[in-house]
Amino acid sequence: MPIDAQARKFLDEQAALETPPLHELTPETARANMRAGRHGLVSTGTVAWVRDLSAAGPAGPVPLRAYGPEGSGPHGIVMYFHGGGWVLGDLDTHDAICRSLAAASNCVVVSVHYRLAPEHPYPAAADDAYAATCWVAEHAASLGGDATRMAVAGDSAGGNLATTTALQARDRQGPPLKFQLLVYPVADHDFETKSYLENAEGYQLTRNAMVWFWDLYVPRISDRDQAYASPLRASDLSRLPPALVQTAEFDPLRDEGEALAARLQDAGVPTKLTRYDGTIHGFFRHTVTFNQGTRALEEAAASLRAALGGG
Repeated sequence: MPIDAQARKFLDEQAALETPPLHELTPETARANMRAGRHGLVSTGTVAWVRDLSAAGPAGPVPLRAYGPEGSGPHGIVMYFHGGGWVLGDLDTHDAICRSLAAASNCVVVSVHYRLAPEHPYPAAADDAYAATCWVAEHAASLGGDATRMAVAGDSAGGNLATTTALQARDRQGPPLKFQLLVYPVADHDFETKSYLENAEGYQLTRNAMVWFWDLYVPRISDRDQAYASPLRASDLSRLPPALVQTAEFDPLRDEGEALAARLQDAGVPTKLTRYDGTIHGFFRHTVTFNQGTRALEEAAASLRAALGGG
């Protein structure tokens, strides 16, 4: 279907800013631009409390921000890994969506600020994501949460980290995760898929930007085939928690996200795939700008409530 009017308006407004392409920026400038853009994001719903914490990580403390829903617990817990190509993003850039998700799902949401590339290349982000999940499982009661009802979630590179955390938990007998929320996840390093070629330019996230992200996060090409970098290339996706995979029609990552959903289904993992037609990468965080973002948030929250007993 054609791109929807809200996405078209958003793209036109972004083009009018005449910002240089992401792949031509330094990581520091790109990070500053993403932080500046967070001011246009608005949370929906109300949380009872917000708490900044830190988890014990493999290379030092991992900053966390926990959001508690209203009502008595214990609540299910959602580990949320922010997007940004493993290079950009932080607790503030994804504050609004984590607040919204906590309120809508009736779960404690714990946002994780893993180490970023290129200063900390692969597997630093994946290591931090798993370590933070283990730490929160051990300290769930102090957050009003239930360690037996945990999920992993994330958008884009955060979706990659969510499913690789699930893989690590399976492989290392870690926390018994109940669900995966994978929002337009990075699942592979193949830049020649149909969606990469069709949506290479003009739809916010570009093919060149993804090449830039991968070059910074996993500079050694041979490492990109590893399951904790490209989960679509994992030899075994069985015994993972049920998943909801959400994709966008005009997104270079569409095909790999949908291929991951198919692989999970083939491995016997209960998986729902929802493609949001007419929209672009990034729509999930823009719940005010995109009606599709509101619908995706509602679907995600309903799935989390069902999986984690959030009411």
